[in-house]
Amino acid sequence: MLQLHAITRMATVVGLNVLALNATSRAELIDMKWNTEGKFDHTQSIAPGKFLEICENLAKGSAVTWQFKASAPLNVNVHFHQGKEVAFPEKQDSVSELQGVLVAQSKEDYCWMWTNKGSSLSLITLTLSRVSPRR
Repeated sequence: MLQLHAITRMATVVGLNVLALNATSRAELIDMKWNTEGKFDHTQSIAPGKFLEICENLAKGSAVTWQFKASAPLNVNVHFHQGKEVAFPEKQDSVSELQGVLVAQSKEDYCWMWTNKGSSLSLITLTLSRVSPRR
């Protein structure tokens, strides 16, 4: 009976370790929440082979400035889906920092995506800001 208890306990510890590893290395889709100033700031590690994606539904003509810095190069793109097609207003490979302005050409869910194709963890800090329309 003591041996069965030890095996059960060992299986529980191994299971918890697998869950913890999974939680720290999985790909992430982040829920974007604008602050009262119309900004979204986020910092996170991206494990090798994983990605970070942030999406927002934008009205036609809406503009968002964006920038990021990462501790290791990442592939980055801004994309949206039109039916089965994917359009890329921005796409760069192996960059550690980049900035841009997205102006929505149509009402769509636009996504900013960073993928770590490297062999080391990359810490990313990013900011997206709504741009007020000029009058």
